[in-house]
Amino acid sequence: MPPILPGATLGILGGGQLGRMTAMAARSLGYHIHTLDPDASCAARFVVERCLTAAFDDDFAAADLARHCAVVTLEIEKISLASLAAARRYAPVRPGADILAIVQDRARQKDWLANNGFPVGAYRKARSAAELRVAAEELGGRCYVKATRDGYDGRGQAMLDGPADAERIWSELGERPVIAEKSIDLAAELSVLVARRPSGDVAIYPVALNHHEDRILAWSVLPGPLPPTIAERAQEIAGDLARTLSLEGLLVVELFLTKDDDLLVNELAPRPHNTFHATEVGSATSQFEQIVRAICDLPLGSVETVRPAAILNLLGDLWLDQAPPRFEEALAEPGVRVHLYGKRVARPGRKMGHLSAIGATPEEAVARVKRARERLTPRP
Repeated sequence: MPPILPGATLGILGGGQLGRMTAMAARSLGYHIHTLDPDASCAARFVVERCLTAAFDDDFAAADLARHCAVVTLEIEKISLASLAAARRYAPVRPGADILAIVQDRARQKDWLANNGFPVGAYRKARSAAELRVAAEELGGRCYVKATRDGYDGRGQAMLDGPADAERIWSELGERPVIAEKSIDLAAELSVLVARRPSGDVAIYPVALNHHEDRILAWSVLPGPLPPTIAERAQEIAGDLARTLSLEGLLVVELFLTKDDDLLVNELAPRPHNTFHATEVGSATSQFEQIVRAICDLPLGSVETVRPAAILNLLGDLWLDQAPPRFEEALAEPGVRVHLYGKRVARPGRKMGHLSAIGATPEEAVARVKRARERLTPRP
């Protein structure tokens, strides 16, 4: 197919903050945007020309979206495979259902990674409390347990301290299939963003260093201050994954760096990603412009880091405090920007926006974004 040029209409399955920011980048390039989301007041609604309110498993609505679009992409993995197939009857869907079928199920994803020679930590699958107990015994006791489906920002996950804890964890996670992963001595958590267009060109961003609190990303910095050999190996893994999957679009590869300097693949995300929001202020091409280029089969943008940049997530808890956030104070910090997602309801743990900061070094960017966060809320 020829490239899809500006002036065409792009469809996005999902209207959350990632869909919103993708739509804004696409509009800057001259595209029209339609989206589909079950939330009538989703974040993307007011930056797109058409927003269908429908469930992610509504294949009729997905087909209706695609019927008016030159290409369809996604910003969330919850889209049913039937909806992707329905959309595919009317427009290319990038990335496709074959990739989504792998990443939607953590057990299938881990098996696929292992079977294709990618480095993963020790894991076991369990479909009952008894199987989870055996898994814990085989993994040496302490392990992370994750529901194989759904779960986001730490939800659907729990720490299992030993085999005797299996019954409680099984019940806590809803008595559904899980995967148990052996506890790892971590040195760092990393991620790599790779873009691939249908014609085969690949672009790989520098590696991001990430910090989580309560299993939710707290802050991320790009490029991560890492030894060059580690960064190069991480980028090589990401590139190999994109080519093996025949990716069309974006793929973020989450990695664990062990204290022995081993790199292990944690999870894959075939969409824009929280850990690369810093590309909006620090990179020659943001991840949101890059996904538009990739799915439209346009030349990929430069992944050069123009200046180190960091982001810090703003959760709904901030809006639930007695005093409103003091954004004017955060913006007084040099090099800082505020990014809000337009979500109408704040809830504890819900991502409502983020702060970004640039700096002469990655360390300076992180320090600035942390100072800006401290200035958002007055001290008692």
